[in-house]
Amino acid sequence: MAVEVCVKAATGAPDTLGDCPFCQRVLLTLEEKKVPYELKLVDLSNKPEWFLKISPEGKVPVFNSGDGNWIADSDVITQVIEEKFPTPSLTTPPEYASVGSKIFPSFVKFLKSKDASDGSEKALLDELQALDEHLKAHGPYINGENISAADLSLGPKLFHLQVALGHFKGWKIPENLTSVHAYTKALFSRESFVKTKPAKEEYLIAGWAPKVNS
Repeated sequence: MAVEVCVKAATGAPDTLGDCPFCQRVLLTLEEKKVPYELKLVDLSNKPEWFLKISPEGKVPVFNSGDGNWIADSDVITQVIEEKFPTPSLTTPPEYASVGSKIFPSFVKFLKSKDASDGSEKALLDELQALDEHLKAHGPYINGENISAADLSLGPKLFHLQVALGHFKGWKIPENLTSVHAYTKALFSRESFVKTKPAKEEYLIAGWAPKVNS
């Protein structure tokens, strides 16, 4: 049996790859390891019966390494891929594994914020500043010259941050964070990233709109 991955289809376009950063993380891991896989797109607004059988909670991504067992959660899935397909290694050393891990929750809080004085923008800037300092010292990627699991987790989240904050708040990552800018440019231009990102930025914006407007 082939490796199979169920991922989010685009909002309003069920035959097109959608905008889930956790799904993209799994796809990036497979692409960087050159593992052939079968992609199954799931319309989360109209979940098919076959999907609910393998993912009773209705969540994506879910992954089957070819043995018929479906597993959920991108943390678990990427670990299984690493164990089953160890070459090239994408393991991030434990001391760097959490670099940038607070950026996504900080971004979501700022994106949804209606109060400019609530500190959410500064909290996000502090996290981006910390990433910039780490990359200056250890870059170009989180673990130096070679891309690793931490980058494949953070990259899709930074893409969401860039597109969603640009659209909804007219906000950009400050120019003085030069290492972060070099990092996103390097990540977003990788063949694996271009192949697995949302087909159009509109799909990402449509995905966030209900959360921003709630």
